[in-house]
Amino acid sequence: MKLGNTAVVLGGSAAGLCAAGALAPYFDRVVVLERDELPAQAQHRRGVPQSKHPHFLLNSGRRAIGQLFPGFEEDLVAAGGLHLMPSMDAAYLDGEGWSARKRSAMTMIYSSRPLIERVLRDKVKELATVTIREKVTVHGLTTRDGAVTGVGLAGGEHLDADFVVDAMGRGSSVGAWLVAAGWPELATQTLDAKVTYTSRWYELPDERPPSWWWQHLVIMPTRDKGQHPDEHEFLVNFFPIEGNRAIACMGSWGLDMPRTEDTFVESARRVRAPLFAAAMDHCTPTSEVHLTRSTGNTWRRYDRWASPPRGLAFVGDSICAFNPFYAQGISSAALSALLLREHLSRAAHLDAAFAKRFLTAQRRLLAVPWRLAMARDQGYACAVGTEKPPEWRRRVLAAVGDPAFSFIVGAAREDPVVDEHFAKVFNLDESLGDMLGNPGVLARLVRYGIRAALGRRRVPFGFDPNAEPPVTDYSSVGTPAAAAR
Repeated sequence: MKLGNTAVVLGGSAAGLCAAGALAPYFDRVVVLERDELPAQAQHRRGVPQSKHPHFLLNSGRRAIGQLFPGFEEDLVAAGGLHLMPSMDAAYLDGEGWSARKRSAMTMIYSSRPLIERVLRDKVKELATVTIREKVTVHGLTTRDGAVTGVGLAGGEHLDADFVVDAMGRGSSVGAWLVAAGWPELATQTLDAKVTYTSRWYELPDERPPSWWWQHLVIMPTRDKGQHPDEHEFLVNFFPIEGNRAIACMGSWGLDMPRTEDTFVESARRVRAPLFAAAMDHCTPTSEVHLTRSTGNTWRRYDRWASPPRGLAFVGDSICAFNPFYAQGISSAALSALLLREHLSRAAHLDAAFAKRFLTAQRRLLAVPWRLAMARDQGYACAVGTEKPPEWRRRVLAAVGDPAFSFIVGAAREDPVVDEHFAKVFNLDESLGDMLGNPGVLARLVRYGIRAALGRRRVPFGFDPNAEPPVTDYSSVGTPAAAAR
């Protein structure tokens, strides 16, 4: 059933495109307004500075996009995206050394952010009722009697709208416009753990070294409290993307990061495994160094307004932005868009009750990734914001966070049930609380802890970080540890 004549989406990046797919069945026309000129190919643009860094498309996100745009996943792979199983295709260094290879419940599609958006734009262009307008600047909203009724554009143009979706990202001005129009001051939750990350793009060699069984390289920060270079505290990725390329990325919480090509290479040689720098040496750099600091967690709590505006919804970073390290942005935006479609499909009117129902359901959806982000970022002394915990709690989180994560990862290597639930948590299909509240999972975690304390782990770990990561497949957990040591 049609719910109106015109819907307007503010912003044409991934969140806005997903929103357009959600709106298309319910309005005679959907207009996407984008400030940038959109490239025909998978290229960077000014409005998406994060596109120069790695982007994980979590399973929940790619399924949500697939429901909005059937065939998206197949089109992304056909365009060059890589469908991989990280536990088999990634060399992963955590704790004291490399993890063993082993099949698991989780797969992922690796690609660049520009390719994800290009494929999304192609899918949107297939929708006859959707129009994308480029190089358009939005100057404000028009409201009447508690409802958003249109959008004001640069040059004096005005668009009447029955429904508006804010997908303008972290820098959205919609909250300020609403307050100026008479809505209450907006409560905002924040936590900035001072994450900075820096990336450089590389072309892979036509023939890789024989020891490169891996396609993705991950080096987690050390837990060693002794003296070591700052680079041992970096989270490091050598991230494969389409076109036989990779993105070398280093990030940290509260540390200075390299900004120039020379310092980037120098820092890479000081991370805690030589393989990262060696991989870069085998490749050809194709970009300058890109650095990003805008990484704080921010949740604008429109759901707390007693009377939120009718005819308005929010998706993506415009309502809830996460530390990009946790790969939740695109997936959360897609899940919000899918949720919006579900609510539109059941709506008879876009009234105040609809606005409250959607914001309440979206709050529950966003709480899952938000708690995951808080669980780590609240442990850093450098963090600032409304969600900064008391010092005693911060110290507890800092002490138990990483060891607990590594413990669960270790249990998942050995137990298929823990592995299945951990994959769901990582991919936002299940909350961490639900996983840890599951009696079956708890029993298996206890059993793993006992076996680990007795030295009876079945899947080895902690392979020498100065050596090549082990190629042996431990999918059969009965394989003796000695076979690869």
